[in-house]
Amino acid sequence: MTKGDDAVMRRRNKAKIKKLNNKNTSSNVSARVAAVIAAKKRRKSGKRRQCQGMCFSLPTLDDPFNDRYDKRETETKATKKRNSLQLDKNKNAFVKGKSAVSKKETKRDNNEKPGHLEQTKEKAINLKNSQDKSLLFIDGVEKRTGNVERAEVHLNGKSCANGHHGQACEKLDCPSKFLILCLNAIENAMRHDGVEQDNPLFVNSWGIEFWKCYSSAKDILETSGSSSTIVQIAWIVATAADSIARKEKEGFSFTGPFLLFLVSSQEKAAKVRSVCKPLKAFGIHTVSLHPGAAIDHQITGLRSCEPEFLVSTPERLLKLVSLKAIDVSGVSLLVVDRLDSLSKGDTLSLIRQSISGKPHTVVFNDCLTYTSVPAVQNLLLGSINRLSLNQSVASQSACIIQSVNVCASDEEKILKGIQVLDHAYGDHFHSEPLKVLYIVGKDSKFQNLVSTLKCKGYSISTGSNCIVSHIKNSVEADGRKRPAVSMIDKDHISTAELEEYEVVIVPDFIISMKNYVEILTSMARHTVSGILHSFFTKDDAAHAGQMIEILEQCGQVVPDALRDLYHTSPMLE
Repeated sequence: MTKGDDAVMRRRNKAKIKKLNNKNTSSNVSARVAAVIAAKKRRKSGKRRQCQGMCFSLPTLDDPFNDRYDKRETETKATKKRNSLQLDKNKNAFVKGKSAVSKKETKRDNNEKPGHLEQTKEKAINLKNSQDKSLLFIDGVEKRTGNVERAEVHLNGKSCANGHHGQACEKLDCPSKFLILCLNAIENAMRHDGVEQDNPLFVNSWGIEFWKCYSSAKDILETSGSSSTIVQIAWIVATAADSIARKEKEGFSFTGPFLLFLVSSQEKAAKVRSVCKPLKAFGIHTVSLHPGAAIDHQITGLRSCEPEFLVSTPERLLKLVSLKAIDVSGVSLLVVDRLDSLSKGDTLSLIRQSISGKPHTVVFNDCLTYTSVPAVQNLLLGSINRLSLNQSVASQSACIIQSVNVCASDEEKILKGIQVLDHAYGDHFHSEPLKVLYIVGKDSKFQNLVSTLKCKGYSISTGSNCIVSHIKNSVEADGRKRPAVSMIDKDHISTAELEEYEVVIVPDFIISMKNYVEILTSMARHTVSGILHSFFTKDDAAHAGQMIEILEQCGQVVPDALRDLYHTSPMLE
C-alpha cells in the first residue's frame, strides 16, 4: 500500500524544519568536536567511560606503577555482594577522617593474549620488587617505596629517641624543595606588601645556620638580639611547615598545634601571623591569640578550626587553656620570643607544664639581660646549640656567669678555688657530674694545687687537649662519685677544646685579658649553665679596669671589691 501525497509532504516538511532548526542553532559543530564536548561534560559530572580511566592519573615517585589509582566501579544492573576481605581492605583506606591511599591491583583487558599478559605481569612484578628494595630520595628525604599504611599517632615524646616529639629524627644534608617553596611564597607576599629584601630568603646566612641547628635535634638559644626579625620568623615557620610535611609522609598526624609561638604583644602577634599567612596555600593555618580580641570570639573561632601554628601572648594562652578552649599538650616546636619580657611571673613555667613530652624549643633572649638566665635554664634543660651571627663578647658569652673574687693572698685564691669545686660537686651530686677545667701556670703553685685536689679525692687530667669524655670519675669509699677535673697550661688556651667545659676556674690570674675573652666566648657552647671563676689579688690590680669593662659590656654586676681594687691600683692615672 503506497503512502498518500499528504504523508509524503508531511515527512518532507518535517525534515526541512529539522534542518532549518539545526542551521539556526549556535551549537552546530562537527561530530569530533561534539564528542570532545560530551567527554568534557562527563568528566566534570564524574561520569566517564571505563576506557578513560588511564587518562586521569599519572605515575609519580610515590606511586611509580600507578597502582594506587582508585577506579570507579562501573554500574551494573545486577548488584553483586562484595567480598568481606575487600570490605576490610576498603575500611583500612581511611583512618579517622583522613583518607590513606591503598594499593590495588589494576585490572587487565580480558581481550589480551594470555602469553603477552603473563610476560607483562611477570616483568612488572620483578621491577616492582626491585624498586621496593631500593630507596627513593624525594626532596632530600630518604623514603622507602613499600606499602606503609597511614596511621594516626598521638606524639607524646616517645616516638623519637632524642625526646623531641613531632619532629623529624633523621639528619638531613640540605633543606628540602618544599622548605624553599615555602620561603619563596613568604618572600613573594612580602614583596607584594612593599617589603624588599637584599637577598633571597633561601640564601640567608642566619636561616641556613638555624636549619643546621634545628636538624641536629637540639634546643636553640638565639642571642643576636632580644626579638625575632621577619627573616628569622620566615625561616622558623617554613622549617616547621617542612617538618609537618615530612611527618605526614611518614604516616603521622597531629591532633593539635604543631608550632606554639609565644610573643610579648599584640603587634608582634600580628607581625608573626602576617609572615605565616602565605603558608595557608599549603594547608598551614595560623591562629593569633592576644588581649586585643574578645575571649568569647576567640573561643568560638578555635572550635571551628584546627590550626597548625598558634601565635599567642602567654597570659591569653593560659586563660584559654584553663577554659579548655585549646589543647597545647601535643606541641612539637616551642618558640619563645623576647624571653626577657616574658619571664616575669610563672606564666612560662605553667605553659611548659601544659605541654607533654619535650618539645623542640627555640629561645630569643637578650644577651644583656641576665635576670632572665633562670628562665632560660628552666626552658633549655638538655644540650643546646648557640645561634648568633653577632660576634660581640656579650652575644657569644650569653648566659655564662662571670664570678670575680678579690682575695688577700695567693693561698686564699687556691682555697676559694677548691671551695668552688666542692660547691659544684655538691650541687650536682644526683645529676651528671660537671665538666670542670683549671687554667694554671708552670710554677710551684701548680704542684701544690694538684696535690691538694688529689688528697681530696678528685680525678686529675693534665695536657694541652683534655677530652672530658675519656676521664673516669673518682669513686669514694661510700660509692659517691666526684667530678673529674681537667688542667691545662695557660699557653695552651688557644689550642684547647673549651666548648664542652661548663665550669672554668682561673685560680691565679696570670693570663692576659685577650685569653680571658677567648675562654669566655669558647666555653660552655652546649649548655646554659656555664660559670667562669677568676680570682684577683693586689698583684693583679693592673687587669681590674679591663675586667670591669668586660663585665659592664656583658651586662653583669661589677663587685664592689673589684672597683675598690681598680681605684687603689698604682697604674691608675
